[in-house]
Amino acid sequence: MSSLKIALEVTDTPDEAALKFVGDQLAAFNDADVGASGKSPIAVFVRDEAGAILAGVSGYTAWGWLFTQWLWVDESLRGKNVAGQMLAAAEKEAVARGCHGAWIDTFNPVALKAYQRAGYTPFGVLEDFPKGRTRTFLQKKL
Repeated sequence: MSSLKIALEVTDTPDEAALKFVGDQLAAFNDADVGASGKSPIAVFVRDEAGAILAGVSGYTAWGWLFTQWLWVDESLRGKNVAGQMLAAAEKEAVARGCHGAWIDTFNPVALKAYQRAGYTPFGVLEDFPKGRTRTFLQKKL
């Protein structure tokens, strides 16, 4: 019986093809384990009259959930419920895609309050992520 020799590679410049390979393999494993995710990107943008982006949300839907990965609002629009409006638009599309829940995370205390105003409730935290802050994970039933 021969012994398998392996080499561990640690890098801060991973090859895009290698990352795609690992992602594809994990997706195939998960599909076989729990069924196809139906993963589909989602984005909502707020633009000015010239078409410049002033705010945006991006993430994806998969396995009946909306995940908001990024949410940004230009300083000129903060405090005007733009984040809430974008989340509501993304949630509406997620429901149309058959989603039953949404989740998001943040370490910004102002964003945390905005997400809670939008109906999200905390389900977990990581202390000192980043140092001195608490990363909060929130969910919402759609």
